[in-house]
Amino acid sequence: MASVHPEAGRRRWLRAGAALALAPVVPAWAQAERPNADRPQPITDSAGRQVPAPSQVRRIFPAGPPAAIAIYTLAPDALLGWPRANRPEEIEFLLPGVGSRPEIGRLTGRGNSANLETVVGLQPDLIVDTGSVRPTFVELADRVQSQTRIPYALIDGRLEAVADGYRILGRLTGRTARAEALARYAETTLRTVRERVARVPREQRPRVYFARGPLGLETGLGGSINVEMFDAMGLGHVAQGLQGGLARVPLEQVLAWDPEVIITIDQTFAQTVRSNPLWRSVSAVKNGRVHLSPKLPFGWVDFPPGVNRLPGLWWIGQKVLPTQFPEDLRAIARDFYRLFYQVELSSAQVQRVLAGRD
Repeated sequence: MASVHPEAGRRRWLRAGAALALAPVVPAWAQAERPNADRPQPITDSAGRQVPAPSQVRRIFPAGPPAAIAIYTLAPDALLGWPRANRPEEIEFLLPGVGSRPEIGRLTGRGNSANLETVVGLQPDLIVDTGSVRPTFVELADRVQSQTRIPYALIDGRLEAVADGYRILGRLTGRTARAEALARYAETTLRTVRERVARVPREQRPRVYFARGPLGLETGLGGSINVEMFDAMGLGHVAQGLQGGLARVPLEQVLAWDPEVIITIDQTFAQTVRSNPLWRSVSAVKNGRVHLSPKLPFGWVDFPPGVNRLPGLWWIGQKVLPTQFPEDLRAIARDFYRLFYQVELSSAQVQRVLAGRD
């Protein structure tokens, strides 16, 4: 692979990012409504299911948090509400009147709280679920669509599928231009970070541990969507040899892994790990390489594992391989929030986001 000077790569990426950011500055609700009658019906979703394209999409029910965020970024005017009501510190970073929409429950995931009667009562034109496309979720989508007669689109939530997911939603909702802009940003970001990581020989890439919970002992095992970012970037993580989902691991195992970089989403763990004698011998702790990820309004690394993770690819890259990722994260944050969340961040807000605290 030909080498590219980091500064040249940075300028090239920023030019590409600026071009993308200029395309969708018109708010989603200012776009003209387009009937679906001129598009092929039905639309094939990520699971290969045939979803009838509604004639108009003005009301969308999100089946879970990743779907809610995806819908918000594409068509905020059509988002009926949130699986969980946003907190004030989250609403600040979302469009006025949209971030504060009511809690409507969820159809999938932990604590699913919306029954079909509730969903039908909200009169959505479309139901969207973003995440796994395993048979269990296909069966749920087919059952709900059959019982309610409401089109139900199942969208693959993996990072490498984000672009295709936006294009499917764009065809379903008649917002193809904006969907394409978001899809191209996702493609460019993932391709670029992979290229940067690939420049570093595998044996020279730091050992990375993803810490969750106040004790830092919950992590994602190999195959878990919670650590998908590390695999998607080519970085890997110390627990990838153990297959499964989220799991609690003994401290002795973490000490044996001896990670050189720790990425955490837990503020308590980030604040206490440096003074905890049990963690003192871990290389990441000794060398000051424990990093608390941004989380406003949604996590950059996890929680939920949705399109909100895209700027987290740059953030993780800079924390793990700083020489390969010289970009100004403040600019990355501003561009992403402008394009996806459709808000302009002040310097103080950018600083709060990057600090990783509520």
